[in-house]
Amino acid sequence: MKKLLPPILFALIVCVMAVICWGTGSPHNVARNYNLFAIPLVLTGLFLAMTGSRLFRQKGTNIMTFDEPDVLVIEGVFRWSRNPMYLGFVIALFGIAIVMGAAYSSLLLAALFLLITDRWYIRFEEQVMRRKFGADYDAYCSQVRRWI
Repeated sequence: MKKLLPPILFALIVCVMAVICWGTGSPHNVARNYNLFAIPLVLTGLFLAMTGSRLFRQKGTNIMTFDEPDVLVIEGVFRWSRNPMYLGFVIALFGIAIVMGAAYSSLLLAALFLLITDRWYIRFEEQVMRRKFGADYDAYCSQVRRWI
């Protein structure tokens, strides 16, 4: 599982959503044209993920999930969420699920991404951050929530 990085899992889930929704004729719960109201969700989520990523590059820290971080980033979007990139992916996935018609399978896949992210990626990263940054990271965790 260490080789399955979050952006790859994100893309994989989007592809599976498309195959299930359109390939199997999964029933849609949002009428055509109304699903387009979810496009701002998709764009907001992707913007949030890219903003966090850009801040990592500006700070010169590692962005790879399973490698050790170089810097504790606590400014910008990280003032409101300890995981804005993951939050952005989740928001975008729920938006994509709605754009695709909000089939239950698509919504469940978005929820599955959230669960995997929370229980696998974030849990791993938090252990590494705690080891590397100690009390500074604990103080940050006491001030900023994991998601929002």
